[in-house]
Amino acid sequence: MSVSKSLAELFSRDLSRLIRQIDAFPDDEALWRTLPGIANSAGNLALHIEGNLREFIGRQLGQLPYIRKRDLEFSFKGIGRKELGERLAEVNRSIPPIVAELSTEQLEMDYPEAVLGTPMSTQAFLIHLYGHLNWHVGQVHYLRCIIAGDQISTSPSR
Repeated sequence: MSVSKSLAELFSRDLSRLIRQIDAFPDDEALWRTLPGIANSAGNLALHIEGNLREFIGRQLGQLPYIRKRDLEFSFKGIGRKELGERLAEVNRSIPPIVAELSTEQLEMDYPEAVLGTPMSTQAFLIHLYGHLNWHVGQVHYLRCIIAGDQISTSPSR
């Protein structure tokens, strides 16, 4: 299997995990709660993931129209679990296919923008984006478990 198809499968798997975590919150209000010492709610982390992937994969690599409003990813509140899940499901339908179709040559090319202050290959940046997604999925899982009073498992796949 190619690197692009493997990465696409990982993005899809973990976006599905994030959707399940969002759906598992006890109510819409809990999705926007934070705890002492925690800056971002699970809802804001999910909006951040959506914006990040739509911008850096959807728009930059897939030429999908998108205007990112990064500040709102961390300040907006109040979308319900159903709507947020639907938005993430759309990301899951649109982003992995873009990644899967990237050729070896495209993966080896510099990513179109030096996002982290230094040029890197598209493949390296996609690996970075996947790690970023996975990190935030884990944060959402822990927040949900703590807010809902669930036992924290070792896997956010619930």
